[in-house]
Amino acid sequence: MLEQNSVENRLLCALPSIDYERLAPYLICVELDSGTIIYEPGQDIECAYFPCSAMISIVSIMENGATTEIGLIGKEGMVGLPIILGGQHYINQAIVQIPGTALKLKDSILKQEFQRSKPLQKLLLLYLQARLTQVSQTAACNRQHKIEQRLARWLLSAYDCLLSDEIPLTQEFIANMLGIRRSGVTTAAKSLQDRGVIRYNRGKIKIINPKALENASCECYRLVKDEFFRLLGTKRG
Repeated sequence: MLEQNSVENRLLCALPSIDYERLAPYLICVELDSGTIIYEPGQDIECAYFPCSAMISIVSIMENGATTEIGLIGKEGMVGLPIILGGQHYINQAIVQIPGTALKLKDSILKQEFQRSKPLQKLLLLYLQARLTQVSQTAACNRQHKIEQRLARWLLSAYDCLLSDEIPLTQEFIANMLGIRRSGVTTAAKSLQDRGVIRYNRGKIKIINPKALENASCECYRLVKDEFFRLLGTKRG
């Protein structure tokens, strides 16, 4: 059984010990590879995932195959919210973007403990509110802000999820997540690199100056970060 003080996922760490101990025997540590699809659109969700070092995206897929990321989840969160809401599936895809570990929990156990434990119920509902802020602000950001601002916001969000200044993702992948052409990401990334904010090479982006990157971002990053802190007492990641 995993000791609570050794668990990296912040939702699980935030639970009172008695509530965590009821979940602990059912938590299974799994290694998630990059590109692994956790859920397909419309697929019944049988397990929740609490990322530890992995990063998972919730992606909207259009009929023509175009993709846009609408949620980015790391160790601050959980994948599988429809389990506690009763809907049982997403209309979107959940896919592993950065490989790593996560704690897997069967849906029936999560439902049982969600009904039984008031602290777990409160924590997950507050997390849901924070996620709704993230999704709605992302939608507004994609419509209102320049590509460089959106790229900076996305890199900061990934930085928070991973707690690492090196992000092993290609510009093509980031373009797919932002729902824009690769040339737009290339131009924006070059501008940030020329100013000494980031460095990119061979499928990796390294954040050199997080403060300057935050200054290059729009207000959306700070708004979502502040809301996570207000609701959950911790920043994203």
